[in-house]
Amino acid sequence: MNIDRSKPVLVTGGSGYIASWLIKYLLDDGINVHATVRDKTDDAKIGPLDRIAESAPGKLTLFEADLLDDGAFDVAMGGCELVFHTASPFVFSGVKDPQKELVDPAVSGTRNVLESANRTFNVKRVVLTSSAASVYGDNADLEQAEGDAFTEDDWNTTSSLSHQPYSYSKVAAEKAAWEMARAQDRWDLVVINPGFVLGPSLTTGSDSTSLKTIRQFVDGNLRTGAPELEFGVVDVRDIALAHIKAGFTPDANGRHICVSRSMSMLEMGRVLAEHFGERSSFPTRNLPRTMVWMVAPAVGLTRKYVWANVGHPLRFDTRRAREELGAEFRPVETTLVDHFQQMIDDGIVEDKRA
Repeated sequence: MNIDRSKPVLVTGGSGYIASWLIKYLLDDGINVHATVRDKTDDAKIGPLDRIAESAPGKLTLFEADLLDDGAFDVAMGGCELVFHTASPFVFSGVKDPQKELVDPAVSGTRNVLESANRTFNVKRVVLTSSAASVYGDNADLEQAEGDAFTEDDWNTTSSLSHQPYSYSKVAAEKAAWEMARAQDRWDLVVINPGFVLGPSLTTGSDSTSLKTIRQFVDGNLRTGAPELEFGVVDVRDIALAHIKAGFTPDANGRHICVSRSMSMLEMGRVLAEHFGERSSFPTRNLPRTMVWMVAPAVGLTRKYVWANVGHPLRFDTRRAREELGAEFRPVETTLVDHFQQMIDDGIVEDKRA
């Protein structure tokens, strides 16, 4: 599928963590961008996008749209051959009604955007921001996988509304997207499945869970030790570039796991200590799994989550993204250092280096 680069492209959820980098790279490449946001008057989230666009050769046009408002994306999609659907909730804690807060926005929102694509006859391709969470639910699921690493052939079958509801929302939304894609033959669907996304943010108003994770290394939560928990980490900048390659690579198709490598919280702490000096808030040991299991409810985790994730290795096969899209992933160490340095530069964290 060849996309005309002189036509505008649509990015949903334009003020988001991944979307803001995606918009920056598109504008810097001279591509005109239509971006949807919830509220064009929210300067904390819109201001950075306006500043990105000021010096870029591409033109940015903002549209207000709500994921659950039928037809809200029709106008923004006008004239676009390529749609990047990145908008989706990303929260792990504090969810009281997972159906309403996670699943409905993810599934109904995806259907809403794709219904607009069905009505917009110039649309040729939709790139969907899914997640590695639609590939697996718990780290322990790797024991049931065919090989020694998760691949695009794997699907999350263990998450539910009561266990890992965020992951459940991601797999439900992606399955809904594939169902709608197969029901027509005018536009094709390409899916990006990022691991745990970290790295510097362009929008200070973002409330992404990814951005809150690094704060655990300075707020004292890990002072006594870290759970032996591995994440498949990837840089937000590399995910944005992978989206662009998925959009403009003519023969791109299917799902693409995007992960640099898996890293535990203890390893993250050691990387930060190496570059920023030892701090009492950086973990220096793994906590016994039984201890993590005991305190889990007090820190917002379920004991089922602990047994299915803590102490279990996590591995991904990313050959498809690398070979088909030409995706490249910078070292996790670089991602962590850049992320933490931004927090220092923004005055969120004190620089204690001599």
